[in-house]
Amino acid sequence: IADKTTKKLHLQPDHPICITKQLIYTALQDFEKFEDFAPKVEVANNFDALRIPKDHPSRSRSDTYYYDETWCLRTHTSAHQVPLLSQGHSKFVITGDVYRKDDIDATHYPVFHQMEGVYLTDNPKAHLLETLAKITNAAFPNSECKLKDDYFPFTDPSWEVEVLHDSKWLEILGCGLIHPEVLAAASIYDKVGWAFGLGLDRIAMKLFGIPDIRLFWSTDPRFLGQFKAGQITQFLSYSKYPICYKDISFWIDDTYQSRDFYDLARQIGGDLIENIELLDKFEHPKTKKKSHAYRINYRSYDKNLTNEEINDIQEAIRKELILKLPVQLR
Repeated sequence: IADKTTKKLHLQPDHPICITKQLIYTALQDFEKFEDFAPKVEVANNFDALRIPKDHPSRSRSDTYYYDETWCLRTHTSAHQVPLLSQGHSKFVITGDVYRKDDIDATHYPVFHQMEGVYLTDNPKAHLLETLAKITNAAFPNSECKLKDDYFPFTDPSWEVEVLHDSKWLEILGCGLIHPEVLAAASIYDKVGWAFGLGLDRIAMKLFGIPDIRLFWSTDPRFLGQFKAGQITQFLSYSKYPICYKDISFWIDDTYQSRDFYDLARQIGGDLIENIELLDKFEHPKTKKKSHAYRINYRSYDKNLTNEEINDIQEAIRKELILKLPVQLR
């Protein structure tokens, strides 16, 4: 995870993430752009200033990467909203890498990229709808879109935006009118405004036809050489090597969180892990002890994996598992 904090895919002109960012920027030309903030932020700005309560699941160590009690890796670009508002900025976009412990599959990754838009204006809802229309038309021209009620602690009212893409509804962003308490955290009491947040990775996967989110982090020229700044080109798949899977099962206690296991496995197996499936849950009828069984699927786009090297990774996961999590191997 620490290694990813210096990559800045959203600043690499020929990368799909950056190309997607620039495409959406065409709908936000008169906004200030901030895209090089460090991902290490104060916990207060990431959560408290945005009205995210102390007991919210997103604040747990099973969801967020903490340095200590004061600092964490931002879980959303909204972490910079109150500081910028406090400095007098009133119409801006923030783009950057964000970090959350998550499931492991083709569409989830512990690092992804967000774009945050904020505008203080006297007629916020009307201007928000106008801006959303520009964004959706830039990314998905002539596509049908709809607004659905939602809830976010930092906006009220709140909505999510979906577009009809390839005959399926795709959620692309959340938005709403900035909550008065968030504005008050920036010492603003006499203005109103709106904010939105969208995920660049999900949109880029759809635009470029990229099937696996791990590919964004590939340094293979067979991937990177397919894309050029300012162009939307469909990804041409290259050799996908055979899968190698390993099963693991263990007893758990009531404090166990699956995302802690996923994060530990990812830290050891890295991008060789394609996905992790929960195969079975079991409760012993007498002892009432609970166990989980998982299948870890290993596959690389770059090389054929040998059973020996995967056995080494699997054994390392088993050793770390009993050292760091409240489990007993079966």
